[in-house]
Amino acid sequence: GAAHDRDAALAVARRAVELGARHLDTAAFYFSGDVRANDLLREALYPYPAGLTIATKVGPLRDPDGVMYGEATAGQLRPEVERNLRELGVDVLDLVYLRVGRLAAKGGPPLGERFAVLAALRDEGLIRHLGVSNVSAGQLAEARAVAPVAAVQNRFGVLDQEDAALVDSCAAAGIAYMPFFALGGSHGTLADDTLRTVAERHGATVHQVALAWGLARSPSVVQIPGTASLAHLEQNMAASELVLDQADLDLLDRAGA
Repeated sequence: GAAHDRDAALAVARRAVELGARHLDTAAFYFSGDVRANDLLREALYPYPAGLTIATKVGPLRDPDGVMYGEATAGQLRPEVERNLRELGVDVLDLVYLRVGRLAAKGGPPLGERFAVLAALRDEGLIRHLGVSNVSAGQLAEARAVAPVAAVQNRFGVLDQEDAALVDSCAAAGIAYMPFFALGGSHGTLADDTLRTVAERHGATVHQVALAWGLARSPSVVQIPGTASLAHLEQNMAASELVLDQADLDLLDRAGA
């Protein structure tokens, strides 16, 4: 989407850390015109606070107009990693995902050759941890045969629970699961009667309920909701304090079935 006010974006990043956020998700291909997510994070937070993890992604290729026109080959991944290093102003990236499939549904062709490139960069000391994004269970298994996988980032939310089995597999394997579009994103809304019922019961918003459901759903889930609003940021962070009981969870589980 279009870029929002730059000063507001910087304020959101700084306030998120003040409120206790210790994991920020970005990518060099997150940009609108000349406004780039990596540049905003560096301007807002560099030198980065101790204990802050910045995760980035490589794979999709975008032209200057923002069109996602292809995927990086194995030979193109090092330059993409180096680009993230430069833009973030660091010598080593905390967590790098191989994002596959661009905007297509999860899954697709084998990823082992490309993931092996990132594993080699980790061995060089340019990356601390590796992840995969938009993957099937088979692709996750393929990646794990190449190198340890610290995190998976797939689409998952209270009204979009198709990835439930993979969430459980990640929990069993000690792999973090970072759902994207937990609040619907551009592919849906949270206009659901069950969500509204639970929200009203707790004096919360439907977005807070959706975030709290994910945190309650699995110990592997780390929520990464995006926002350009300080007010929404405060609400999102407060969702971690919302305790849903079993009756709430049962209702919400059925809503997304």
